[in-house]
Amino acid sequence: MSSKIISVKTYLLVWISLILLLLITWGVSRINLGPFSIVIAMAIAVLKMLLVLLFFMHVRYGSRIIWIFAGAGFLWLMIMITLTLTDYITRGQVRPTNKSLSEFRKQMNSPDYLDKETHRDK
Repeated sequence: MSSKIISVKTYLLVWISLILLLLITWGVSRINLGPFSIVIAMAIAVLKMLLVLLFFMHVRYGSRIIWIFAGAGFLWLMIMITLTLTDYITRGQVRPTNKSLSEFRKQMNSPDYLDKETHRDK
């Protein structure tokens, strides 16, 4: 199994690109672009991920099976992020109560707490 030898020049160009993308990310974070800030930051992060994946992990010159496994790993990551975000987005908001925390703890520790009408089986 022979692998393509990547020149030092290529590694330096990729490293410089990563540093430039880092500086662009920092610069964009200092500018208030509203909801587009997240979109731009994620686009830059995907570009950085692709550079690392293709060159530093040698996927660019790898066989088709390497591409399949790299794609499957990325697909699995996207599935897990999507499931996590759908869970996060669909949860209800916790409403604050007027009671203080100490009053709530006293109520929880009282012996008749479970005997109250709201906690009975129906």
